[in-house]
Amino acid sequence: MKIDPYIEAVELRELVLKRELRPREVAEFFLARVEKLNPRLGAFMTVTADRALADADRLERLSRDETAKLPLFGVPYSLKDLLWTKDIRTTFGSKNFENWHAPADAELAIRLAKSGGILLGKTTTPEFGLRATTEGGLCPPARNPWNPEHTAGGSSGGSAAAVASGMHPIAQGSDGGGSIRIPSACCGLVGLKPSRGRVTMAPEKAESWGGLSTLGPIGRSVRDVALMLDVMAGMVPGDPYMAPTPPMPFAEAARQRPKKLRLAMINQTRLGKVDPEILAGLESAGKTFRELGHSVEQVALDPGDQLHKYVRFIIGSSVGALEIPNPDLLDPIVRQSYEWGRQLKATDYLHALASVHNAARDVVQALMPYDALLAPTTTRPAVKLGTLPSRLETAADETYAWIAFTFPFNSTGQPAFSMPCGFSKADLPLAFQIVGRPYDECGIISLAAQFEKARPFKDKHPPID
Repeated sequence: MKIDPYIEAVELRELVLKRELRPREVAEFFLARVEKLNPRLGAFMTVTADRALADADRLERLSRDETAKLPLFGVPYSLKDLLWTKDIRTTFGSKNFENWHAPADAELAIRLAKSGGILLGKTTTPEFGLRATTEGGLCPPARNPWNPEHTAGGSSGGSAAAVASGMHPIAQGSDGGGSIRIPSACCGLVGLKPSRGRVTMAPEKAESWGGLSTLGPIGRSVRDVALMLDVMAGMVPGDPYMAPTPPMPFAEAARQRPKKLRLAMINQTRLGKVDPEILAGLESAGKTFRELGHSVEQVALDPGDQLHKYVRFIIGSSVGALEIPNPDLLDPIVRQSYEWGRQLKATDYLHALASVHNAARDVVQALMPYDALLAPTTTRPAVKLGTLPSRLETAADETYAWIAFTFPFNSTGQPAFSMPCGFSKADLPLAFQIVGRPYDECGIISLAAQFEKARPFKDKHPPID
């Protein structure tokens, strides 16, 4: 049977369960696609071909009863090269850690391995995930499959480039300021930043960047993202944040039709100008939601302006606390942040953390009358590689201007979905966000699935073959 490189994870699993496809042929097909496309797109830092074939062979030895219990049976996936893996190098995109091996697997890596998936490798990331584009540091630049002169976004750019180009259906990403949603927006994908506390970061971290960062899924369809989140979700005893148990599996939420909802919309920020094509895409999404029976109200809220000065201190302090063997090897953008962070005091960090918590509370309370919020993902479509920042001296301001609508919801801890909503005149994907109430992944998954049905996009593919 011929395999469609853009097949959904849900469909692929069903075909493998029915034994219309064998795990081994699935692994061989997608490994061949990685070999073909990765040199052009820079999606993978480490390809684990032997591991993928071993995974596939092990799956083929299981009984039907055993395979039916595996939610990702026969589905290829990847891990971002920030996630600990004991037997595969974890570089963090850094020349300082080019051949480093973690002392243990991350809990999330273990969960995905036990789900019946086939691991293809580790995807590229900017050094320590500190850029909003995937370039600089050790990894090759992650190129956008829709136009390789443009970025695939960051910091989960390799994950997005791989999924968008059909190297596999789903990928693990991480998001400390938009790093799942930004690359999803750039590459025309669905990306979900879960609620704070939804996915454990054990054993490496109790929290990351003062609780700003979390782990989550990237895919081409809402139901694929929901399926992967079901595997990823859950805490480890002792984790500092614990999200409540959802009212239903996330995959079930993708099949639910939402009731009529009251939606808020924001589209302006003092941090930077929003491109007219991004605004038009957001307005078209709002129109679709109104046609589906929901109300959409413009609200005067600029959470990025409220939060950015404090977030900078939290991230800077976290970078400054890293143990770097040779700072001279750092990407200039990272080194600037590292050196600034080393000068900050513990009192600076604690003041910033308290200020973020207070400002985030204000944002959440302002949005409580609404069931969800619509907002741009990025303020411009995917930028050209090598252009963000234009100067080292203005790196922070330029970055926050581009991600003004993503990083605030890392501060509030709310779940946030990036959804495709068309294309620019330059044929680059446009996207918007659906931000949920605290811990309401099910609500925004249901709403996103309804939008996806009204505005199908998963069958649109980049001209990469």
